[in-house]
Amino acid sequence: MITLNSIYIYFLAIKKIFIRSLKEFFFSSNYYNKLLDTKIPSSFLFNPNPYLLSPFVNHNETLIKISNEDVRNFRINLFKNNERENIHNFLWLNLIDRKNKNETIQKIIREWINKYSKYTKGIWDERLTSLRIVSWISNADLILNTSDKDFNKSFYKNIIRQINFIKNNINSISDENKKISSISLLMLSGLVFKEYYIYYRLGLNELKKFIDSNFDDHGFPINRNFENLLTFVQYFILIKEWVKSAQEAVPEYLEDIIEKNLICLNSLNNPSKKLPLFNGCTDRSLDNFFTYLEKLNYSLKKNLKSVGQVQIIKNKKTTLFFDSGEPPNYRVSKDYQSGPLSFEYSSDKDKIITNCGYGRKISSKIQILSKFTSGQSTLCIDDTSVVKFKKNNLINKAYGSTISNSFKIFDVERKEDKINIEVSATHNAYLKKFGYLHKRKINFSKKNNDIDGSDYLIKKHGNSDVKFSIRFHLYPGINTIKTLSGKSILLQTNGNKSWVFSSDELAIDLEKSLFFGKNKALSNKCIVIYGKTMDRDVNINWKLKKAS
Repeated sequence: MITLNSIYIYFLAIKKIFIRSLKEFFFSSNYYNKLLDTKIPSSFLFNPNPYLLSPFVNHNETLIKISNEDVRNFRINLFKNNERENIHNFLWLNLIDRKNKNETIQKIIREWINKYSKYTKGIWDERLTSLRIVSWISNADLILNTSDKDFNKSFYKNIIRQINFIKNNINSISDENKKISSISLLMLSGLVFKEYYIYYRLGLNELKKFIDSNFDDHGFPINRNFENLLTFVQYFILIKEWVKSAQEAVPEYLEDIIEKNLICLNSLNNPSKKLPLFNGCTDRSLDNFFTYLEKLNYSLKKNLKSVGQVQIIKNKKTTLFFDSGEPPNYRVSKDYQSGPLSFEYSSDKDKIITNCGYGRKISSKIQILSKFTSGQSTLCIDDTSVVKFKKNNLINKAYGSTISNSFKIFDVERKEDKINIEVSATHNAYLKKFGYLHKRKINFSKKNNDIDGSDYLIKKHGNSDVKFSIRFHLYPGINTIKTLSGKSILLQTNGNKSWVFSSDELAIDLEKSLFFGKNKALSNKCIVIYGKTMDRDVNINWKLKKAS
């Protein structure tokens, strides 16, 4: 049904795409590229520690040595789309053996400047550009050692050109990851170049606005994206350490958001060291970042029982995450995955029950597929997703695939005694169309870490006999054996621990599934319980316990 609101959003999308096209045309003009040329600095006020970029770098065990042959390969790979991120962000400079010949690095940068000194779509993407210049500045000792005056002038000139591009566009950047990376570049440029200190002040103002508009009271992103939490705090700490190195005063609001972010992150820490796969998150490990925090003397002590509206149960070496949150505002919903009351379960270092993960980096089709309710470990009626995603290509191009409807979660409860922890919640996403509420209750045993779950379909109106499915997606690598009774499945983890999933009410099926958490589509397995409501209330009980 076409509404005034949908028409309004449609025209906003047209306007946004039109402005974006005009900007692309303008950015490519000689006139604009001349505007990027401003005063060239002659030196750095201080040299940022390259180690501070460690969270952004895919570290290898060995350092990289670059030869003249690598310069040729670099030239060949410049236009390969799959190499764009890895090559053009220049974060690989952090992995260069400092004994490497500096002339070779200079050849590569000369090659890059010869090809891309003017605005180039994609290569001058705000996030990519910001990371590139931050890396150039942080590794200036490696780049400029033994360099001549001509190279130095060209190097500084191109740094400023790209910084000016970011400065000119900072107000129009809507993507949160591009925004925070751009803010960090502005602040660093103002700290290291005395001629551009005003950029530091501009960055400070943008940082304050970013923090005020993107986090809840606990310091968790309002889009409920768990990966964003990790990314944002990495940038905040990076900025804080730069400010300290420049002997500037660290803003109180920056200290405050870092503290809150780290409490949230520590609350999510678990023996598997993996972030839970809710709302746009991929299979990110926390291990390296916690090591990084330790080296910088950041403490991680306080824990919360709920983060981003996800209930957290920790006991010994076992962790359970239970999503009791509603969808975010549609304006920040492009990464929302429709899995109300879904959960993830880990024991020791093994994740056992998981959601499928986010497919944004795989393809646009996979991205949409990974958002459906069937891709989450929860109940689904008639294979219908709990929210609808805008299907208009124009709107998706402008804003991403945002949600077009919402629902309520209520009766969120958490009970705890010496023996058990019980969490429960109810949502009404299926009420209007199917006449049912979905309630999930999970009881966690502190003694043996077993869980007893119950899914309720509560009839409120209508005369309908609806089909439902309850999916429990297994983490890749879990081996399975279905018993002859059809009532239980034996699970064996990578750590050679055995578990039994069972249900006495209905038969259990074992089906093929897909896992997107590792930024590629992996074949996987899924436990499924199918059933019909028979026009009445339904209660399905299930268990996950260690094999004796």
